[in-house]
Amino acid sequence: MADEIVSHAFSHGFHPKHTERLAAYWAEALGGPNTYSTNYGDETGVVKMHSGNGPHDEMNQRAIACFDQALLDVGLADGSLLQKVLHDYFAWATTTTMSRYHASADDVPLGLGIPRWSWNGLEI
Repeated sequence: MADEIVSHAFSHGFHPKHTERLAAYWAEALGGPNTYSTNYGDETGVVKMHSGNGPHDEMNQRAIACFDQALLDVGLADGSLLQKVLHDYFAWATTTTMSRYHASADDVPLGLGIPRWSWNGLEI
């Protein structure tokens, strides 16, 4: 929220359970239980929330830098495989799935499942 570019994404406000929902989403995406899908919705809803805002490459890159700083802040910037996997996941999600539909949220297909990320990257 301290980054002037990244914080723009939250200028309209955010869901009161944003942190809880984000934790459930990331846990599911990283191989944990399907709590997000069961309680909050599918990937279509998540991608729609991030769509229709035009290209925002600078914000994406700054968000990735903020995520990397957060890893550093909690002691996970040690060159470990865990750091690499978390960085790669966040960078991939930020620059692909969450940035795919610049023109309109109506372009997002229905029924998308939450992509799963493993130690080896995207699972297909």
